[in-house]
Amino acid sequence: MTVDRMSPLDASFLHMEDNVSHMHIGSVAVFAGPPPPFAEVRSMLRGKLALVPRYRQVARFVPFDLGRPVWVDDEHFNLEYHLRHTALPSPGSEEQLRLLVARLMGLQLDRARPLWEMWMVEGLEDDKWVLVSKVHHAIVDGVSGAELLSIIMDLSPEPSPPVPDHWEPEPGPSSLQLATQAISDMARSPYEQLRAVRAALRVPRHAVAQLSEVLHGVRSMSNLTQQTPQSTLNGPIGPHRRYAWTDVTVSQIKHIREHVGGTFNDVVLAAITGGFRDLLLARGESVDRVVRTLVPVSVRPRDASGVAVGDGVQENRVSGMFADLPIELTDPVERLLAVSAQMDGLKDSKQAMAGEALTSLTGFAPPLLLALGGRIMARAPQRSLNTVTTNVPGPQLPLYCRGRLMEKAYGYVPLMGHIRVGIAIFSYNGDLTFGVTGDYDTTDDIEVLCRGIERSMQDLLDLADAAVRREARAAAAPRPRAKPKAKKAAAAQSRATASASNKRRAAG
Repeated sequence: MTVDRMSPLDASFLHMEDNVSHMHIGSVAVFAGPPPPFAEVRSMLRGKLALVPRYRQVARFVPFDLGRPVWVDDEHFNLEYHLRHTALPSPGSEEQLRLLVARLMGLQLDRARPLWEMWMVEGLEDDKWVLVSKVHHAIVDGVSGAELLSIIMDLSPEPSPPVPDHWEPEPGPSSLQLATQAISDMARSPYEQLRAVRAALRVPRHAVAQLSEVLHGVRSMSNLTQQTPQSTLNGPIGPHRRYAWTDVTVSQIKHIREHVGGTFNDVVLAAITGGFRDLLLARGESVDRVVRTLVPVSVRPRDASGVAVGDGVQENRVSGMFADLPIELTDPVERLLAVSAQMDGLKDSKQAMAGEALTSLTGFAPPLLLALGGRIMARAPQRSLNTVTTNVPGPQLPLYCRGRLMEKAYGYVPLMGHIRVGIAIFSYNGDLTFGVTGDYDTTDDIEVLCRGIERSMQDLLDLADAAVRREARAAAAPRPRAKPKAKKAAAAQSRATASASNKRRAAG
């Protein structure tokens, strides 16, 4: 018997979860109306389930944590449980939608069922409708989550035909079989790991160079041992959530990048830095500090431009870097330059590679210790990390559901431990959105953070526009005229030349 065992990182997301830290990611997709009949949406989703096997599987835990959890088919899978239908009360404002999303995201997914839900929401103003999606982080990271969004949508207004589906659930293993398989895997795993090490050592120079990069990355993480100043950004959280969003265009960010400086991600982080500065100032807190954020980094394959792309594997392929957002700086250009210099240093430090290597090494740890470590880390009071800012590049072309255009898409990032605010950045079809998650009990002011992001972005846009005007004035300015003395000398030289020429003609 073989089982589909979770990776160490995927398993850690299950172990970190408790009754207040709900480890599902999500999205809020807004469509142009009129909304299609709910039966059509259900039929569309049913016709795509064959492309996402995890959506019909449940997580099974191994007795006594002898092994990492496994995925098994849900013998009682019921699509009607996972796809749900609701509507906003009149007038169907964005604020009402945000309240609904916050309530839905504050509910933990049922572990006895496949770990996802989707809600069709009608009644949004201007005849729009919404799909709210929740998927457990044990199934997908941000990039593969965007990939799933692409799978269930269409690339044209013409709905695609359903995928042939002959799925029948396979009987799940018994608890005894799970324990036996886990013991067998435990005995075999060290051999497999050592065999991989021996293979790497056959090319020692490559192995040594890679090890050196990983160690360099580990050393660069030493700042995590330093606690940041006490702040309302950290502390115990409750089970309920708040949710807000704001958005800009991709072209605006490129405009800033071209005329002010930094990379695309640098501009995004600089705007977020300004947002946190405004948030703490509004709370009467000192900004003579940094806000340390986890910046998840995909370690999936990348395209020619360096953007992470999906690879069809529905498990987490993610590492992370830790950046200090310089909220103490008042000047938006200084903030952008400081963020840019730091991100360049973090890339050189190989933090993401070190994080990936350390995560993969958890495969050596007994699953019982891995489970225990995850739970302890989620509960331990800490101020080494203040927030998380995850940036996912979504599809840059229009998507449709039952012929309706998806106009906007907002991401949702979960909260865990003692982190009270998180930001999910998502790009789609020329727009870039910031979905802000807050703890309900302690962050009733996340709109201040959203407005701060908007203000910081506008400051940078104004500076970019000013740079364009300066460049235009410089290009249109007339060429400098010759100085008067130079003009007189040139005229005298011309007269002398003409006089000499006349004398030669007269002599001839």
